[in-house]
Amino acid sequence: MERYLTKEQIEQFHRNGYLVVPRFLDEQDTRALLNRSKQLLEEFDFEQHPRTKFTTSDDNHVGDEYFLTSGDKIRYFLEEDAVDKNGKLTRPKERAVNKIGHALHELDPLFHKVTLENERLRMLVRDLQFHRNPVALQSMVITKQPEIGGEVPEHNDSTFLYTDPPSALGFWIALEKCGSENGALSFLPGSHLTAPITKRFVRLQDKPGGHGTGFEKLIPDSPQLEKQLSEVKKGEWVMESCDPGDLVLIHGSVLHKSERNTSQHTRFAYTFHMIESPPHATYDSKNWLQPTEAMPFSRVLPEGEVNSITIRA
Repeated sequence: MERYLTKEQIEQFHRNGYLVVPRFLDEQDTRALLNRSKQLLEEFDFEQHPRTKFTTSDDNHVGDEYFLTSGDKIRYFLEEDAVDKNGKLTRPKERAVNKIGHALHELDPLFHKVTLENERLRMLVRDLQFHRNPVALQSMVITKQPEIGGEVPEHNDSTFLYTDPPSALGFWIALEKCGSENGALSFLPGSHLTAPITKRFVRLQDKPGGHGTGFEKLIPDSPQLEKQLSEVKKGEWVMESCDPGDLVLIHGSVLHKSERNTSQHTRFAYTFHMIESPPHATYDSKNWLQPTEAMPFSRVLPEGEVNSITIRA
């Protein structure tokens, strides 16, 4: 069977917890996704929007119904600085959106083609051997707006897309050039091997209607845990600049972040995630994102095909 990744690339991914794959999308597909992203921003109806913002901070994460029911829709989430105290935009609507999600891979033909009809992607999944039977469960365009594109603090993706055992894998594709001035991704190499998943992002079921979100601890706080995490964070962060079409594979346990966009240039990227299917991993009702009967999580490999796994970090 034809391979896409080299042995060296696979080893690098398992060693560092991430891998940059240059020119994963060709120029035509990259430009098409960028143009479609801009078209979606033009179609954004701000007057009908509930003013939902997106933030990754522990005490102020999006948790309203607009967010929690977005798994089978295409919805818009605003930058924190894009709306004033009266609910009015502080800039044009095209420059106010933080991200568009979370079902682009299902509902938009261009994003569907790149995510679920892409033989190059299937080859990569087979080569990486990270999942036996992966499914795609969310997708987003992240715009990282000029001057207000917010900082994303250090985190790992398995906190937000938790399975037992953890199995999240991120696919992050640059649609524009990404560098130090407009918020390129930074990683703490090897942290997926040394930093445990300490919490998970959950629906707060005890609230009326099951609305609201918060964090549930998986490991109790202790001096030993604090010392372990402190040692991990003494490592050196590595920023990865990307050209349009480059793919970054992100292990669900690796610590990564991005800085605020201080430039005059956007930083559009398309990102989606995969997890393992039962019985190999459990995805439960506590997770904020839930499949629906009309839109279950999508198989990535052809029906009946299952990966054999010989390596799992």
